[in-house]
Amino acid sequence: MRRNPVLPVRFVLLAATALSAASPALAQDVRLDTLERQLTDQQQRIKQLEALVAEQAELLRQVRAERATPPVPPAAAPPTALAAAPAPAPQAVAVATAPATTGPFRIPGLDVGGDLRVREELNFGDGDARDRWRSVLRVRIRASYTVAPGLTIGAQLATGDPDDPNSTDITLGNFDDDLDISLDQAWIRYTRGGLTAYAGKFPQIFQRTDLVWDSDIVPEGVGAIYALDLGSGAKLDARAIYFIIDEAQAARDSDMLGGQLVASLPLSRQLSLSLAGGYYHYRLDSLGGADAGDFRSNLIVGGRYLSDFHLLDGIASLTWRGADPRWPVTLTANYVKNLDAAVAADTGFNLELAAGRTAQRGDWRVAYNFSQVGVDAVFAAFTNDNLALATNYKLHGLDVGFVPVKDVVLNIVYYHYRPLDALYAGTNQPHDWLDRVRLNFLVNF
Repeated sequence: MRRNPVLPVRFVLLAATALSAASPALAQDVRLDTLERQLTDQQQRIKQLEALVAEQAELLRQVRAERATPPVPPAAAPPTALAAAPAPAPQAVAVATAPATTGPFRIPGLDVGGDLRVREELNFGDGDARDRWRSVLRVRIRASYTVAPGLTIGAQLATGDPDDPNSTDITLGNFDDDLDISLDQAWIRYTRGGLTAYAGKFPQIFQRTDLVWDSDIVPEGVGAIYALDLGSGAKLDARAIYFIIDEAQAARDSDMLGGQLVASLPLSRQLSLSLAGGYYHYRLDSLGGADAGDFRSNLIVGGRYLSDFHLLDGIASLTWRGADPRWPVTLTANYVKNLDAAVAADTGFNLELAAGRTAQRGDWRVAYNFSQVGVDAVFAAFTNDNLALATNYKLHGLDVGFVPVKDVVLNIVYYHYRPLDALYAGTNQPHDWLDRVRLNFLVNF
């Protein structure tokens, strides 16, 4: 049977015609699917952009709120040393806030931070005692929360003996005992205009060196700062503290009422001067809460202080920033006199020459310090805790610090000291020079 050759041709033409008629419908379906996917993607991008805009708006609101809150008066220089010699360059008012909490769990208004320091310390040179090597640890965790514009609360946890106000260090080696941790600060801060006020157990607000105020001393009571901008970079502020030292049920309380004026004066683009004058009036009628660590090296008769402590304190700091921003040079002088001491050993002074800083990676700082302090020149319970002698000492100190990476500081501190007056040397050999070396590793977070 012969096949009709025309039929296959007609069949092919018919199929081609059908496909040709169907292709516009298929193409239209494909385009619709593509458009729907594009629309879905655009809707997702819009949602992401809306979330980003909301986040940026919240950050902008917080920045505006922070700018509306007046800052605490600026310092002559940021704190740099880990364990400065007994009287380092004057330190600024502590705002007691930490770097802002970031990331997905950020809570607006909450700042959290702290530091951890590991120290190796060697004591030698004392002919009456063995050389001593010890390992020391310190941890501090702090937080502040802005309740409302101008109103902030804060607290700090720290290691150390809760009965020792001068130190938050823990000596390692007590058969692996756990560390003592206590509430080192708990405060309320109010700011309005040029006024900053504290209540509770709050950071030290006086401009200071360790000659009069140890860096770990946290006042209890109320404090206030009022700052004035004099123009052209000059600033003046007044600071005051009512410090509750020992509350008594029957006898009169022990307390301190003190005030300080601080002036910051730019002498030129490269040279600045900071001047601070303070008066601290102690009334020590009740000593029921004091222990051996609170009396320290002041003169004691019948369980009470021989002298009263009405301290006149002056600090001058001259800073030159001309050579290199990373190498400012600062000369600091601190002089104190106890106006109501019972003995002639009623004055103390410190001189420090420092170069450099420890603020950024690669920074170096070198400082030399010389101090002389009479036995009742300062209130020993709250003064420096860097030496075995709190008062009645002559000191040479050297401090070298380095920042290998951001938020990490390494430094070595050397103290060479002896009793100043043999009459008040106690169990120490009056002419023996003692030596203390500290290696510090500090991490801020």
